Amino acid sequence: MVAATPWLTVVFAVAFAAWALYVSLVEHPARLSIDPAAAVAQFRASYRLAALYQASFAALGLIAGIIASATSGDAVWAIGGLVVGTAIPFTLIVIRPTNRRLLDTDHVGENARHLLVRWGRLHWVRSVLGVLAVAVLALRIRLD
Repeated sequence: MVAATPWLTVVFAVAFAAWALYVSLVEHPARLSIDPAAAVAQFRASYRLAALYQASFAALGLIAGIIASATSGDAVWAIGGLVVGTAIPFTLIVIRPTNRRLLDTDHVGENARHLLVRWGRLHWVRSVLGVLAVAVLALRIRLD
């Protein structure tokens, strides 16, 4: 397991980045192209399914990066894990208020389109964090 943790760090970071990019580049723009009420309904269904996966990939990437760094003595693994793991507090602190408003069935109404656009901009930060983590880890692998 110890020798596998650097590769697990990469796998989880790539999975997180790919999922986040798919949402930012494909799913959310498609969502924005439909009626706001339908878009919010689609957001709610998608969010409930996707949140667990994205949080898991970020958390597992962080844990694997820390373990890989601790066992190898190479801080780059921890840095890559921390970058992808940063998506967790960013989501909880910055995106969560918008998520809650979009998930609140009583108070979205006329603000739906504005909230969805805001959410999309915020989600791009998660996508960038994922890509940055993969870049850090890919550079580390390339230097071997």
